[in-house]
Amino acid sequence: MTLYGLARPALFRIDAETAHGLTIKALATGLMPACAPADPRLAVNRLGLAFPNPIGIAAGFDKNGEVPDAILKIGFGFAEVGTVTPQPQAGNPKPRIFRLPRDRAVINRLGFNNQGHAALRARLIDRRGRGGIVGVNIGANKDTVDRAADYVAGIEAFADLASYFTVNISSPNTVGLRDLQARAAL
Repeated sequence: MTLYGLARPALFRIDAETAHGLTIKALATGLMPACAPADPRLAVNRLGLAFPNPIGIAAGFDKNGEVPDAILKIGFGFAEVGTVTPQPQAGNPKPRIFRLPRDRAVINRLGFNNQGHAALRARLIDRRGRGGIVGVNIGANKDTVDRAADYVAGIEAFADLASYFTVNISSPNTVGLRDLQARAAL
């Protein structure tokens, strides 16, 4: 039986957001075994980046950049941290993660909860020189008056640390954010 197979029953006895937090803490211990080296046949080169394989962890899992190295160690080809906003914010009221066990899925209504640019920047500075592809997913604070300025601040905050950027303009949890998908706004 796999480690997940052993842990799953216990994790499913607690609410999904707490289970997620425990998973981040477990990864932060560094006690998980490293995966076998990546098969060179899986390597992908795109936009100047050499991915050891095309499977990565997208934004939302490690919002605050606490475990990108652990994510890479267990075999993912890249880790994307965030969505991070200029200022810390709590996100939506709880409960905000809902399991769909029959579908093997979750519904995420977190709402850009994160510790802000300064906290993520400090963590990414601490991991400098460790290698691996770590992207940063940037967003706008819920109460900002200038969303475009929030995105510019994200690029400026992480330009020297991010392997790539993702600009999050699609969260249905942030009122009005999808308005940025209009051609004029983009």
